Amino acid sequence: MAEPKTVLVTTAQERFTSWTSDVLVYTVVLNLFVEYADAIVIDSFTISLFTAAVLKVLLDLLTLAEHRVSHFFGKFNKVLGFLSMWAVLFLSKFVILEVIDVIFGDHVSLGKFLDVVLLVLSLMIVRALVDKAYDSLGVEDQPEPAAAEPSPEG
Repeated sequence: MAEPKTVLVTTAQERFTSWTSDVLVYTVVLNLFVEYADAIVIDSFTISLFTAAVLKVLLDLLTLAEHRVSHFFGKFNKVLGFLSMWAVLFLSKFVILEVIDVIFGDHVSLGKFLDVVLLVLSLMIVRALVDKAYDSLGVEDQPEPAAAEPSPEG
């Protein structure tokens, strides 16, 4: 069997691939919600692409904020860290609704609070599944170096 080829990927390439993949996944999920959930309305496919990009930025920023707040308060008390994490997660849905409304106005409606929660959970789950599929395509077992031959000197 041929030895696997090693490919070096730069941080910029990795970031680009991640962003491209996430925005495309978010666009698909958003448009499925538009198709099957009456509460979610996006006027056009182009606007759904822009909405997906804004959601990518928002979810990355909110995830970062959630981790930092949880870590900060978790230093003092684990329960406080957990409660602060849930507060950020809960309030972030309102932030998402408001930012999308400010940017897109009547062209995008993500529904009510529960619709946004389901949408965000779907976005995160599908993104995780795509990431898992991508990772599974990589080489899992690196070939072990050949065992050194014993020295004839004995």
